[in-house]
Amino acid sequence: MADITRRLGWRHLRGAPTAHIRHHRKGRLAHDGPGVSFWFRALSAALSEVPVDDRELAMTFHARTADFQDVAVQATVTYRISDPAVAAARLDFSIDPDTGAWRGTPLEQLGTLLTETAQQHALDVLARTPLSEALVDGVSAVRERVAEGLAAEPRLPATGIEIVAVRVVALRPEPEVERALRTPARELIQQEADRATYERRAVAVERERAIAENELASQIELARREEQLVEQRGTNERRKAEERAAADAVRAEAEAARTVRLAKAEAESARTVGEAKAEAQAAWLRVHSDVDVAVLRALTGTRLAENLPRVDSVTISPDVLTGLLAKLGDGERA
Repeated sequence: MADITRRLGWRHLRGAPTAHIRHHRKGRLAHDGPGVSFWFRALSAALSEVPVDDRELAMTFHARTADFQDVAVQATVTYRISDPAVAAARLDFSIDPDTGAWRGTPLEQLGTLLTETAQQHALDVLARTPLSEALVDGVSAVRERVAEGLAAEPRLPATGIEIVAVRVVALRPEPEVERALRTPARELIQQEADRATYERRAVAVERERAIAENELASQIELARREEQLVEQRGTNERRKAEERAAADAVRAEAEAARTVRLAKAEAESARTVGEAKAEAQAAWLRVHSDVDVAVLRALTGTRLAENLPRVDSVTISPDVLTGLLAKLGDGERA
């Protein structure tokens, strides 16, 4: 929409670079071009604003395939007005000199023209195509046919319109048909998912079995090594016992030999001592064999006196003294 301002009965229009402005004053073309700016009087001016930028027209329409199935076609047509003068002459692009708004609906007329033309060519190609083929290759076929049809449509150049691009977004069947068509694919996907699940479970079971076998083999190996350890410990204990027994036997033999040697030494010592005592006793007897009896008695008394306990005092009664003297006198007489 053009930007129009008022100043003391005059109007000032400032156009956009993407809008082609045509200003007729008193039936003659005064201004013509995109992005123009000028002053004008509202009573004597006829203004038109034609957009020259690329515009996209989204359209949705229904068609029927060769097997009588309804499909919805979603497409987008990009166009632009290449000849603003022709478009302004064929369509009402006039604007209000006070507000700058279009007095008619020229873009809606263009949209209706493009939609009906594109729909006509799309219906023509889909009417010869079964639903299954349309869903597989219908998008490209419809796009090519619509593009060719719009390029060959004589009304578009005559209106100053140029087609830039055609895009077909989707071909959608009815919801019931779409669900029916999805069912085999969903079943196949579900089967693949189930197969993958079963394979994953089988792999998990196989891994668990391998793990269990590894654990069992590890336990068997540990038990075997433990048995070897116990056997080795028994062998070591038996060897230690044998070595201790051999050492005890050696010590016992050494102790016995030592005891025998000590016994022999003691016996020899006792024999030697006995012989010495016997020789001493014999010598003592030989020495005293020729001695007088009185001397022997005196010696005997001396020996007895040596072995008697200590006597601090001796009391001799008269009776004892008389007896002793009498024995002494008898001895002398004898």
